[in-house]
Amino acid sequence: MIALHGIGGSAALWGAVPMPLLAWDQPGYGGTPLPEALDFPALADALVAFLDAQGIAQADLVGHSMGGMIALEAALRHPGRVRRLALVATTPAFGGRDPAFAESFLRARLAPLDAGGSMAASAAAMVDDLFGPDATPAMRAAARDAMAKVPEATYRATLRCLTTFDRRADLPRVTQGTLCVAGAHDATAPERTMRRMAEAIPGAQLAVLPTGHMPHLEAPHALAALLRAHFQEDS
Repeated sequence: MIALHGIGGSAALWGAVPMPLLAWDQPGYGGTPLPEALDFPALADALVAFLDAQGIAQADLVGHSMGGMIALEAALRHPGRVRRLALVATTPAFGGRDPAFAESFLRARLAPLDAGGSMAASAAAMVDDLFGPDATPAMRAAARDAMAKVPEATYRATLRCLTTFDRRADLPRVTQGTLCVAGAHDATAPERTMRRMAEAIPGAQLAVLPTGHMPHLEAPHALAALLRAHFQEDS
C-alpha cells in the first residue's frame, strides 16, 4: 500500500498509522528535487516511476489531501497501475472555478512568506485550523514540524499546482474500488463534498471519522481499520 501525503505534509506523518505502508515523498519533498514544471500529470507520472523503481506492477493507493488528488490522477491516467483507492480528506477539484478565487487563495496562503516570514511561521499560523476539537498538542506539533521542513520553493510550486486540479467530470470513469474517508470537522475537504465525490465514483463507499483534516494523525487506529477492511477486499 502506497501512502501519499498532503501539501504541507511528509511521508513521515504516515508513521502514525499502525499498519504496513510505503509512504512516498512527492517531488520537492523529503530531499527530492522539485521539477521545473509541476502539474498533476507530472506528479502521477512521478508516482508511477516510483512504483517502477520499487518493482511494483500494481499498487493500492491511499492519498491524503493533495495526495488524494495525485492518487485520483494516477488512477485515471494510469488505470492499470492502481488496484484500489482510498481518498482521505480530499476533493476531486480545487475549490473555485473563477481564476480570481485561485489568485485570492494563493495570496492568502503565501502572505506570511511574501512578508518575509518563514515556513515555520506559516505552519504556526495555519496548522491548528486543520484539526478537530479532540486533537492533542502532540498531533498539532507533528503537523507543524512537517510543514516547517517543506522547502519554500516546493510549497509555492505545489500550492500553485493545487489550484489547477479538476477531475470532477472524470469521476464516473474511475474503475478502481474506492473508499472515501471524510473528517466530520474538516472545513478543507468537507464531508458534504466528499459524499458527492463518493456518489459520483461507481461503487465508492464513504466513511466519516470524528476528525478535522488530519485523520492519519487524529484517528490513526480508526483509519487503519478502515484501510485494512477496504484493501483486503478481493485480495
